Amino acid sequence: MKTAHYILCIFLFGVAIPLRAQDISLFQQFNGRFDYVAIGNTLNLMENGNFVPCVIQTSSSADLNLSSTQNVAAAYLYWAGSGSGDFDIMLNGIEVNAERTFSDSLDSVRVFFAAFADVTDIITSQGNGTYTISDFDLTNVITPYCPSGTNFGGWAITIIYEDDGLPLNQLNVYDGLQSVPTFLSITLDNLNVLDNEDAKIGFIAWEGDSALAVNEQLTINGNVISNLPLNPANNAFNGTNSFTGSNNLYNMDIDVYNIQDNINIGDTSATITLTSGQDFVMINNIITVLNSQLPDATIDINDYIVNCGDNSVELFYTVNNFNSTSNLAANTPIAFYLDDLLIGQSQTMDVINIGDSESNTITLTVPENSSPNLTIVAVVDDDGTMTGTVTEINEDNNSNTADIELLVIPDIIILPNLIGCNEGFEVSTYNLFEALESLDYEEDQVSFYLSLDDLEMAANAILIPTMYNNTNNPEIVYVRFESPPCYEIYQFQLTVENCPPFIPNGFSPNDDTYNDWFNIQGLYDIFTEHDLHIYNRYGDLIFQGNNNKPWLGKINRGLNNHGNTVPVGTYYYVLNLNDPDYRPMVGWVYVNY
Repeated sequence: MKTAHYILCIFLFGVAIPLRAQDISLFQQFNGRFDYVAIGNTLNLMENGNFVPCVIQTSSSADLNLSSTQNVAAAYLYWAGSGSGDFDIMLNGIEVNAERTFSDSLDSVRVFFAAFADVTDIITSQGNGTYTISDFDLTNVITPYCPSGTNFGGWAITIIYEDDGLPLNQLNVYDGLQSVPTFLSITLDNLNVLDNEDAKIGFIAWEGDSALAVNEQLTINGNVISNLPLNPANNAFNGTNSFTGSNNLYNMDIDVYNIQDNINIGDTSATITLTSGQDFVMINNIITVLNSQLPDATIDINDYIVNCGDNSVELFYTVNNFNSTSNLAANTPIAFYLDDLLIGQSQTMDVINIGDSESNTITLTVPENSSPNLTIVAVVDDDGTMTGTVTEINEDNNSNTADIELLVIPDIIILPNLIGCNEGFEVSTYNLFEALESLDYEEDQVSFYLSLDDLEMAANAILIPTMYNNTNNPEIVYVRFESPPCYEIYQFQLTVENCPPFIPNGFSPNDDTYNDWFNIQGLYDIFTEHDLHIYNRYGDLIFQGNNNKPWLGKINRGLNNHGNTVPVGTYYYVLNLNDPDYRPMVGWVYVNY
């Protein structure tokens, strides 16, 4: 079932304003050993005009005959006609739908359409043979057009092919829909004329009449062009096909002109003008074929690496020479910019052949005051002054960008200190995870460091954080908490204090080597200036000791029994630590044998 499509006129204050045409512009470019051929046919049974039957076909055919060395690279179907448009047609029984559409008009009533579809897959799969366009039905459309001789329908396929026997060419495909009368000027950009030998230009045009040749003239760069005998200088668009030599392609043209003498080496554009005093002609497609041997340098930014707190970026990039007709020289300059500021330069290492690439890396230093959100621009064929040194096929595709975010060191979050008991020489053992009690974490997310540098580099982490002995008092520990894409930093302090000693409540000085003395743990290595006094139950001082004289259960004070072991019983002690943070400790101890 066919779908109806409509091209609308705009009505302003009750007046219909004709549709405007679409300017001819570059659609696609091929660089290499390329050329093209075009096939097509009209739906008109004869050239339109007065006293001609107002009828039109719904199908027509044309033959394609490529040689065995000509390999199809692309095939583009254009079709056009009177009316608002038939955008769903058949090619060899395969449904084709318009991918792009064009429109033009003479006035609010006489409107015209053109359409485009990429049919490369159909042409490559079916190869040489007869191609038939069908289900292209303008039968109910043309009646209002017949009296003015503007009833038409037709189609053409441009087939771009590659052939190793061809010279290196630049083939440009331009399209749109622009028309005369009276005067039309089209500028074709993106040309690179290195050699004008056998340069040519081709047209697909609609509605030209061989019988109308009033002031009709086609020029390129101010020079009138012709292609005798098919296309005389005063009747360029006259229902002919340059590829077949046919002159009965009623109301459409598939024409090719040699422009070797009308274009100059070094030209980057060409101006085409068409004048017509009567004949209404619409140009839909233009193809230029020029000898070209130029590279085409492009650059891709593939990846990058940034490190937390570091204002350098390691950039991975690839220079390509894909759509080219010549090798790209070694040492082609490459520049890297941040906000138009040059921040790095490089160059290609080797010659890059046609269709090849070269990958490399560069480390760029970003200015200190830059925003962490960067857009770095890489430009190949740039000497650092935004100036190229290599003539290329396309001078406008040398740059690429990458949005990059620097990893800024986060603010340090302070955690409560850990206090450890002095185990001697101001050293204590800590479970560092105890400092993280207020956080929700998994242990594999956390690592501990003694310096910020080590933390930032994730180097020299504390190996056993559950049993860590400090090396300084006090000592700062830094925590790296992995939280993609960056990390969080915490900090806490280790402090060593003299903790109260542990005093046993008994001992047995019987020389069995077990619990033979009053062993007060955490005393002798920590409180080295302490005094210990021992009293019997009568309050008599029987022993006085210090850090060098622990109590072994013997008497060293009083009038008698010096050196004797005390009898079984309870004794009282006064332990003066001589530490400003502690008062004297008093209590009892039981001696037994």
